[in-house]
Amino acid sequence: MADKPRLSFWQIWNMSFGFLGIQFGWGLQLANMSPIYRYLGAEESNLSYLWLAGPITGLLVQPIIGSMSDRTWNRLGRRRPYFLAGAIIASAALFVMPNSGTVWMAAGLLWVLDASINITMEPFRAFVADKLPVEQRTTGFVMQSFFIGIGQTLANALPLILTALGVTGVLASGIPLSTDYAFKVGSLAFLLAVLWTVLTSKEYPPEDMEAFRRMKSEQAGVLGGFREIFSSIWEMPATMKQLAVVQFFTWFALPCMWQFFGLAVARHVYGAATPDDPGFREGTEWGGLCFAVYNVVCFLVAFCLPWLARKASRKGVHIIALACGGLGLLSAYFAGPGDRYLLWASMAGVGIAWASILSMPYVILSTAVPPARMGVYMGVFNLFIVIPQVVMSFVTPYLIKHVIGPDPLRVVLLGGVSLLVAAISVLVVRDEGDRPPVGSVLRGDRREPLTTQMSAQPVPSTGLVDEGEGRG
Repeated sequence: MADKPRLSFWQIWNMSFGFLGIQFGWGLQLANMSPIYRYLGAEESNLSYLWLAGPITGLLVQPIIGSMSDRTWNRLGRRRPYFLAGAIIASAALFVMPNSGTVWMAAGLLWVLDASINITMEPFRAFVADKLPVEQRTTGFVMQSFFIGIGQTLANALPLILTALGVTGVLASGIPLSTDYAFKVGSLAFLLAVLWTVLTSKEYPPEDMEAFRRMKSEQAGVLGGFREIFSSIWEMPATMKQLAVVQFFTWFALPCMWQFFGLAVARHVYGAATPDDPGFREGTEWGGLCFAVYNVVCFLVAFCLPWLARKASRKGVHIIALACGGLGLLSAYFAGPGDRYLLWASMAGVGIAWASILSMPYVILSTAVPPARMGVYMGVFNLFIVIPQVVMSFVTPYLIKHVIGPDPLRVVLLGGVSLLVAAISVLVVRDEGDRPPVGSVLRGDRREPLTTQMSAQPVPSTGLVDEGEGRG
């Protein structure tokens, strides 16, 4: 639709609610897979290899699903068929994950889980740009950040909550029953949350159905999809290339935290280096609770971001947020035995960064790419998320063995440095959304075209009216 209607708060809430379930799944995985692998006998230096499922499946799945969803239209719409299919498979994988008997069974299930989560998640980004007018997109992506914060908070805290409620004992593999029950609750939450969005949200049909059918016919089949992906990469807007640099350092840093933070807490705060040491379970559960803290901060901060972006700029908000995250991870160095609550302050900085990471790059991107190719470009943009994770997975084992040593805290600190580099690299990004279209004027939170009535009254050159390419 050329002029999309503004949606109400609850309509945006409903279309974003599925992210609660998606992030419940991600949160359980991020906080628990390293301990699960360790319980099953994996070596600490090999953990990054075992985590490759996420970035590799994202690399393969998201651009393909983005292209396919651009060319889909049926009774469920364009994006919702993928929401539903991915949610069903992901829920099944979550349900059986803790019952893995070997490292390789857990790794195989993680590949299934990550592929299906990517099938569900990728169209959600395009869904916001499909349904919302430009002036509401920041709110739409921030609403997703809000649900990401809630979903991951519940997922991170759930094993510890179940333990506090009296769930004790372990499976034959050594995996705690609290982890097993948490994954089964997450399986149900994932499916129900996505179903809510599927049932309560509608999609706009293509404006020109005949043109859509021609495009679908021309790009039919797997080869057509790959041609679309490669042409999108070749024709990538400059803003997207600049964001790629930011995303590389951001998403190199995050798996450093996700994979090693809980193990660092167990070692440095609880004095437990291996699963056989007393305190290992408590330490990794506390690490999960720390992840819950950063997600609480994420959803508290999320709704401040649109206001901050209007008052300053989206780039400025993202720079400050990434710097907070980097300093937060670096501050974990100062937490020793008896200092476990200090880690909450570290995670507060990460939570500020996380809220911006989940929204600002997508808002900036959505105003820089053609609407008709929104799905495929959101999928291609995911390459800049998964490639740094793949690089991290191959580089980190070498660093652990030959450079920084086997202390997981040093990997976390490496992540902090990488986030600071990401913050600096935002300076090179040109945000098209911060440049008003020619002949527009700022009125409150919106830009409106200059009217003939206004032409009788000169507008001062204050930077609110675009005066050509000379304006920055």
